[in-house]
Amino acid sequence: MKIARVLVACLIVFSVLFGCKKKEGAMLYESGRKETVPAPVQEVPKDMLATQQAFTNLVKSVTPSVVNISTVGRKKLVRPFFESSPFFEEFFGEGGRPQYRRESSLGSGFIVNKEGYIVTNDHVVRDAETIQVKLSNESVYTGKVIGSDPKTDIAVIKINAKEPLPAAVLGDSNKLQVGQWAIAIGNPFGLDRTVTVGVISATGRSNMGIETYEDFIQTDASINPGNSGGPLLNVYGEVIGINTAIVAAGQGIGFAIPVNMAKQVVTQLISKGNVSRGWLGVSIQSVTQEMANSFGLPKAYGALVNDVVPGGPAAKAGIMQGDVITGFAGTTVKDVRQLQRLVGDTPIGKKVEVELYRDGKQLKVFVITTSAESTPAQSQRPTEREAGVLGLSVEELGAEMRARGISGVVVSDLEPGGIAEESGIQRGDIIVSVNQRKVRNLAEYQRAMKGAGNRGAVALLVKRGSASIYFALKLR
Repeated sequence: MKIARVLVACLIVFSVLFGCKKKEGAMLYESGRKETVPAPVQEVPKDMLATQQAFTNLVKSVTPSVVNISTVGRKKLVRPFFESSPFFEEFFGEGGRPQYRRESSLGSGFIVNKEGYIVTNDHVVRDAETIQVKLSNESVYTGKVIGSDPKTDIAVIKINAKEPLPAAVLGDSNKLQVGQWAIAIGNPFGLDRTVTVGVISATGRSNMGIETYEDFIQTDASINPGNSGGPLLNVYGEVIGINTAIVAAGQGIGFAIPVNMAKQVVTQLISKGNVSRGWLGVSIQSVTQEMANSFGLPKAYGALVNDVVPGGPAAKAGIMQGDVITGFAGTTVKDVRQLQRLVGDTPIGKKVEVELYRDGKQLKVFVITTSAESTPAQSQRPTEREAGVLGLSVEELGAEMRARGISGVVVSDLEPGGIAEESGIQRGDIIVSVNQRKVRNLAEYQRAMKGAGNRGAVALLVKRGSASIYFALKLR
């Protein structure tokens, strides 16, 4: 019995010691089987694998040319309409001097040559005091604005890199077709080099109220804040557009500037820091269906000439007030914005064929465009450029209209969704009085408008053709 008890005790001690040793050596026990788990889908279609690989290859090739842009700048605080309020100085300082706040923003861009020139959106770098550019290899450089063009929302910045930079390859946006693949790369919400994929949803989008010259590519490739200025690519990795805007109320609706529009803008910005555009020397307005019917046009298209600047290119070519411009340089003119874009894209000094509709007949004349910036005739017609609280811009009437005894100011532009546009005022309308106070020129219009806001509403008497119409605009 004693021997048995000793054996049992030894076994217990041995078991305890063995168990402690195992715990010290390993807490986990792994299976000795080395089998791999099969994929849920064993046979993937080859075309799907090829498409996936194509996107992967594209991103690897193009991403090095995409940069992240961060800026810090000053933004002017907007003065309230009620600046006469006793609380005004509390917000805007003594004497109502303008106040600013520091503001940072994020955007994207892409390198266009090895010397460090980078294309982005004007609104990404506008009013920036400092610009930081981060490359795909995490190198950070200080950027400098070489030139910008607010009318197309394009800017060029430059960095002084230590080594040659990988440049993006520009494609041909004129060859785009709806339904083609579209790939966007950018910095949405500060997330570095995010890639989204979709299709070209539409081309030639205009009248969006985003820029002066619009010919947008629409895509459902996700574009979010921070994507601005980044490239939109085709399946060859070529840049076909510059990601610019989104529709905040919807999903899958983004807009990009066509690269063909950007090419000539970027070239001028790099060479001279600004953009020169062609100028016709006409004031134009849209053709409504009612106007088309009265003119005998088969449909509402083209741009109606409501004034011609004496001595301007159009006047020299024989274009007259009341003509409808239906074609320019071989392209059918759909509306006012398209004509503005076509003329603006025309090189200075180029002879261009213009198609007109006059008195029921189609005519052709030849115009030699001049520079809008260098034409003295423009300075003879002052313009109230700021849309202001009413959301409209006006300019002086032309000499021909003044000679006919017409006085007032002409509506040259409308802010999309602004008070004036919603009230029914149109480009080309002539404002002859403000709150029953006659205005004969721009100076009188400005004086009348200064005191108009205190009433909370403005009554405008507008002359449209042979009709006189009153518009009551309630200030928001």
